[in-house]
Amino acid sequence: MLILYSISFVFHLCKQGIDHLATQVLPPEHQMDERPSVKKVLIIVPAFNEELNIARVIDDIRKEVDYVDILVVNDASRDQTSTIARSKQAITVDLPCNLGIGGAVQTGYIYAWEHDYDIAVQFDGDGQHRAEELHRLISSLEDENADMIIGSRFLQSEGFKSTVLRRIGILYFSTLLHLILKQRITDPTSGFRAVNRRLIKLFVNYYPDDYPEPEVLVYLHRQKVKIVEIPVSMRHREHGVSSIQMFRSVYYVIKVTLSILINLIRF
Repeated sequence: MLILYSISFVFHLCKQGIDHLATQVLPPEHQMDERPSVKKVLIIVPAFNEELNIARVIDDIRKEVDYVDILVVNDASRDQTSTIARSKQAITVDLPCNLGIGGAVQTGYIYAWEHDYDIAVQFDGDGQHRAEELHRLISSLEDENADMIIGSRFLQSEGFKSTVLRRIGILYFSTLLHLILKQRITDPTSGFRAVNRRLIKLFVNYYPDDYPEPEVLVYLHRQKVKIVEIPVSMRHREHGVSSIQMFRSVYYVIKVTLSILINLIRF
């Protein structure tokens, strides 16, 4: 119990430090000048040991949507992820300890709220998301009058769909969430998401720490937000290793299932 309490205390201290960091880092001046007058859009790129991918990710985003700001949240990487992101003139927040995907993404939402962004988009740092899909994801928020747009791999036949084992897990979560939400989400684990300012504010106050994508949908259901999926194509990861390995798959399914069920009672 003492060990678990110590871990929890350290995690809490890290998140307090992250809140401070996210409010202090300022956008590069040249990016602020190029921003369109209608909407302020922030691309949140959580990254852990992505030195082989991050430069291409930043370059691709800038090529396809030059009206956005790019925030790389370096989740205590042990490689040159932060150095490369800064060399590419991306806004970069370096977390003092590894918080996992949930903590890294929430750091991005805190930054987006504190710096008055209208739209925030989660975009993975591993190169699997396609930057050419970004403009459609962003514009769909207004076109669909939605609070969240999710890019789904399973609404069209082309593109990388993930491994067979993971597809079974995705189908499981899709079915479970359908029973709860009364809405079919075909790709509940997709990290390719755009949200409006209403959801940015919600996520500042609450965002799941570990494997948040399916879990947060239950929270949003209780908040009566509008979630829409659009078809997107994704790539294979070219470099590095995914955070969810084979031996952790069973743990992932059990943990997220329990979190979803607890959230039904909590919210």
